[in-house]
Amino acid sequence: MTKKILSILIVIPVLIFSSCSKDYLETNPTDAYPSGSVFSNIAGAWSAINGIHRSLYIQYDSQDQGGQGSIMINNDMLGDDLVMTAAGNGWFNSQYQWVTHRTTSAGFLKYTYYFYYKIIANANMIITNIDNVDGDPAEKKIIKGQALAYRSWAYWNLVQMYGKRFDATGNNSQLGVPLVLTNTVEPLPRATVAQVYTQINHDIDSAVVNLAGYNGDNRSHISVQVAKGIKARIALTQQDWATAEKYAAEARAGVSLMSNADYLKGFNDYNNAEWIWGSHHIAEQTTYFYSFYAFMSANYNSSNIRTNPKAINSVIYEKMGPADVRRQVFSPDGTNVPVPSGGITAPYINKKFLVATSGSNGDVPLMRAAEMYLIEAEAKVRQNDNAGAADVLYTLMVNRDPNYVKSTNTGEALLEEILVNRRIELWGEGFRFYDLKRMNQALDRRGANHSPTLTNNLMQVPAGDIRWEFLFPQDEINANGNIQQNDL
Repeated sequence: MTKKILSILIVIPVLIFSSCSKDYLETNPTDAYPSGSVFSNIAGAWSAINGIHRSLYIQYDSQDQGGQGSIMINNDMLGDDLVMTAAGNGWFNSQYQWVTHRTTSAGFLKYTYYFYYKIIANANMIITNIDNVDGDPAEKKIIKGQALAYRSWAYWNLVQMYGKRFDATGNNSQLGVPLVLTNTVEPLPRATVAQVYTQINHDIDSAVVNLAGYNGDNRSHISVQVAKGIKARIALTQQDWATAEKYAAEARAGVSLMSNADYLKGFNDYNNAEWIWGSHHIAEQTTYFYSFYAFMSANYNSSNIRTNPKAINSVIYEKMGPADVRRQVFSPDGTNVPVPSGGITAPYINKKFLVATSGSNGDVPLMRAAEMYLIEAEAKVRQNDNAGAADVLYTLMVNRDPNYVKSTNTGEALLEEILVNRRIELWGEGFRFYDLKRMNQALDRRGANHSPTLTNNLMQVPAGDIRWEFLFPQDEINANGNIQQNDL
């Protein structure tokens, strides 16, 4: 990291904290928030962690920069399951064409990099200062645990974007991202992928310990179950199947799968029984056309939704059984979808995501129990526990499809069944690029409803191609001579 960038990041907590407490705003100018003031008492420390929660959906510099939701959209634009139906008003077109993340001057590329390092900078401040705050030790552990989980989660995202995939059979000495663990202004080189994952695991393990017994004040906070879910994701990415199985099971323990009726309500309410973690979008803090729902919902009256409704890959849609409730959140013929006035329709468009009001607000799903079932099932089958994997898959699938019969598949056939259902279940929730990369699979959009015109003929990317790594923003390269750029 560079002195220039880190100085920006260290100032960011001032801006985030200022959005969290009207009382603070009345007594401290938003451009001069000393960290000592923030950490002078336990209330200030809570404001700090709440500031990170809030940062996941605040507006940044451009309409495609609306927090974690925008990055979720980008990760699915780089995959094969989210389908653009038209050029629309231009947003996310170059991401869909695999141009943005390989263009060093692209605003979205810079935003992605800074977004996670801003979270890391805020987490570092909390981790560094919280032990000296005057307050209840139990509360301080909860705050510190959430900060550690955020730092782990942010690095897990960054290393998958900017580094090569983790390979459990190799030494992972390839370059990852800079490890900034204190708010230093010294320019730092890239750590190896192995080093980054060592830190990621250290942080999430510490978070689980600190958050023991904490179920969250609401689902926008990182509870011990959220931390365990993050741990399961990390283990899946590292092909550590036993750990992935264990923590996925623990993360979903006691969490109900949603009813079929709730499945059709628009995925916009973090009070849904199945959600483990989600960004709660406060009504008075609307993000208008930056919102996840301004791009991904069926019914918000934005020019992007009107001119470019998002669709599911037709091949995986047709793999669903006729009684599967998930069929009902897509429309193969483009009818019976609540498109906004003047909006176009298209085959296989989604109505999975809906705004509940005329505004663009909606809670953003960050972790659901269904994902944990799928991680557990995948981990079991990869450990040759076919019966156990089929049992876990059945629990999820019979909830979604009352006619589902427990799978008798084994080995690769069972794994494929699990992975297909992962693609269907998690459509639009930001996992597909990471899944293709962690499994070292090629991108292949052929044979489905992707338009070569809209993809600019980008229909295939081989596994291991240099394009699976994001380039570092040119501003970072210019300012930090220690950063080695990825292959161009």
